[in-house]
Amino acid sequence: MKIVYLTGEYPRATDTFIQREVAGLRAAGLTVETASIRRTGAEHHVGEEQRAEAARTFHVLEAAKNPFRLLKAHGALMVANPKRWFSALALAWRTAPKGVKGRAYQLFYFAEAGVLARQMQTTGAAHLHNHIAKASCTVAMLASELSGIPYSFTLHGPDIFFEPHHWRLDEKIARARFVSCISHFCRSQAMAFSAPEHWEKLHIVHCGVEPSRYAGAAMGEELLFVGRLAPVKGLPVLLHAMARVPDARLTIVGDGPQRSDVEALVRTLQLEARVQMLGYQNQDEVAALLSQSAALVLPSFAEGLPVVLMEAMAAGLPVITTRIAGVPELVKDGENGWLVAAGDEDGLRGAIEALLGDPARAAKMGAAGREAVCAEFDAGIEARRLAGLFHAYPSGKTAQLRPEPLEDTL
Repeated sequence: MKIVYLTGEYPRATDTFIQREVAGLRAAGLTVETASIRRTGAEHHVGEEQRAEAARTFHVLEAAKNPFRLLKAHGALMVANPKRWFSALALAWRTAPKGVKGRAYQLFYFAEAGVLARQMQTTGAAHLHNHIAKASCTVAMLASELSGIPYSFTLHGPDIFFEPHHWRLDEKIARARFVSCISHFCRSQAMAFSAPEHWEKLHIVHCGVEPSRYAGAAMGEELLFVGRLAPVKGLPVLLHAMARVPDARLTIVGDGPQRSDVEALVRTLQLEARVQMLGYQNQDEVAALLSQSAALVLPSFAEGLPVVLMEAMAAGLPVITTRIAGVPELVKDGENGWLVAAGDEDGLRGAIEALLGDPARAAKMGAAGREAVCAEFDAGIEARRLAGLFHAYPSGKTAQLRPEPLEDTL
């Protein structure tokens, strides 16, 4: 069974969980050809494995910018099935965001979709799966309509839920063969923006990690933050809390648009001696940092279900994070970490003090966290759950809310 796996940018250092899912699908016996709307810059490829994945990936926008290839693809689709081509064009127009800009972008997506559709037909793909439900999913929906090849997608949040009507989440769910939701919370949001007759095809497949990569971690003394340096991550709240815990030390891994603001705040709060900023780190480097840390702290205002929490818990670390979205489905307050209200500086400070003041309790929480990740967030097992959906739907089998891994369904 040949699957085309599409996302906005692939591979990318910040989205290694997608690369793990692709590898897991291949290990489950599926032929997976990757496609990316944009070509990711070489600076975002960490390690030889990512560079090899980039080399074998089909880049949709790059192909669509070739006028000859674009016209050839759409010409072939129109000649083969003019009714389907005009139906897809009507779908693109009907689901376009409001305004001239929205219409223009939608026509660009339609152009890209034609190139992708023809590529799938030429290579004999049986199914198209998209990861992330925004622009790339619009391309996937239109490519499916153009080619007649069914599609599905993985739904994350939270940003898609801020503008579900702009991205026509209802239409994407209605037309998809199935939707892989990363958490119960994510599925509930999909239910809120879709008709009840489509709810049975909303399934839960977690993003996951490779627990063996993080086995044997030893508790360190410093706190660790790993993530994009953007306003949604709540780093100023963490830094203000740090300023009130004199013994706390913090390592910040990641980069992004808020980096200069974070650096300025570190200086303003006179935390230079206790906070170090390392920028981007690859998977092995992050794993090494986890093995040397006391806990991971993620003070986000909005998330889906952060993979970095899974990585930390797999490493046997307790976590301190916010009680938002699907996070409580992974982090159990008082059992494997601390949950605080988003934006609550006092609550965050209290959790940090509790962690640093009771290392034995923290170690016990870390062990419980690793057990939770091994049981429900193993990337290999979750990929087989997704593979199970790819096999179940064409054969007419009933797929469970939480699908069984492929090896258990055959």
